[in-house]
Amino acid sequence: MATDIQDLLAFVAVVNAGGFREGSRASGKSASSLSDAVRRIEARLSVRLLNRTTRSVVPTEAGARLMERIVPALGEVESALDVVNDFRGRPSGTLRLNVPISAARLTLPAIITPFLQTYPDIRLEVVADESFVDMLAAGCDAGIRYDDRLEQDMIAVPIGPRFQRFATAAAPSYLNARGRPEHPQDLLEHACLRGRFPSGAMPLWEYERDGEIIRIDPTGPLIVRIGGAVDLAVQAAIDGLGIVYLFEDWLQPYLDSGALEPVLEPWWQRFTGPFLYYPGRRYLPSPLRAFVDFIQADAPGRTNR
Repeated sequence: MATDIQDLLAFVAVVNAGGFREGSRASGKSASSLSDAVRRIEARLSVRLLNRTTRSVVPTEAGARLMERIVPALGEVESALDVVNDFRGRPSGTLRLNVPISAARLTLPAIITPFLQTYPDIRLEVVADESFVDMLAAGCDAGIRYDDRLEQDMIAVPIGPRFQRFATAAAPSYLNARGRPEHPQDLLEHACLRGRFPSGAMPLWEYERDGEIIRIDPTGPLIVRIGGAVDLAVQAAIDGLGIVYLFEDWLQPYLDSGALEPVLEPWWQRFTGPFLYYPGRRYLPSPLRAFVDFIQADAPGRTNR
């Protein structure tokens, strides 16, 4: 191979991390060695792959095209080499998962510990965000998404509860002062605590009863970034600032304690639970294969609502 595979891995690490210093922390290699590797590739190809400034490192058009092709190819190489693991006594290596924050909070906690206890030679790395990035381009082996987010060329395996609900709740003090909504349209007269995706989209609040679906676009005093800032909205609801709309499982501890009171519960919409998805490669990395087998073996014990 005209270009050393380690140089290509260095290039991918820099692009994924967004810089040489960040790539150094992620890969364990020095920033100078990563820079040298990228320069060697550029010299061999006679093409600039990265635009470097004092503040950022971003791929050129040529660099972006290389990333599109080289990441899946490197994944196949890694998978092919990983087949050797089948001859070991037990699977080993790193499994990287890209998941929404809701899955990191509600789905994975019951799985991670028993999985890693079963496979002590596997290291699990979880990247949690709400951006719905290209899983392979992000350097991950698999991801967790809901069915409306699944990509057609991926294999999907159910993981976690098979059904969930979106719940609406507020502090008893707020409801005593402002009244209790009896219909989703009543929310338009209430203070509602909203969430916004990193893309800028603000999802509507959706309700369903007896086949009727109602979508509401309420207003209120607080908007938070969906994911990391959601707990701010939950605390604001507990403090009596307004009504929050979130996964039922996320709000359940506060509903159980009485800090929050269910609102419009007969209208709470039920939806299909999350899926683990991964590319349909002929040879799966042994850590991913072990994870898939583990969650499939646990399927009979999953929560259903």
